[in-house]
Amino acid sequence: MPHPGGVVVAVVATPRAGATSLVDVNDGALRVRLAAPPVDGAANAALARCLADVFGVARSRVEVLSGQRGRRKRVLVREVSASEATASLARALTRA
Repeated sequence: MPHPGGVVVAVVATPRAGATSLVDVNDGALRVRLAAPPVDGAANAALARCLADVFGVARSRVEVLSGQRGRRKRVLVREVSASEATASLARALTRA
């Protein structure tokens, strides 16, 4: 979803997975498995690192807007357009 500062990505996160990885896009949300536990923000930090790698931006450009304590999240990725985000996700999901 476009945002004035970048793009907002709907995410469904699954913490305590065997490894951090992208799964797929289902019902308009990116499903991500996170190796980190949902304790003291560790899963959110792991999600931010993962998405920063996928979109090729610095970690500081990724912010969890909502859902900090839940599985469903809205994440802002700054300095990325909607078309760049779509292409980056397509590349990352084909590697997964």
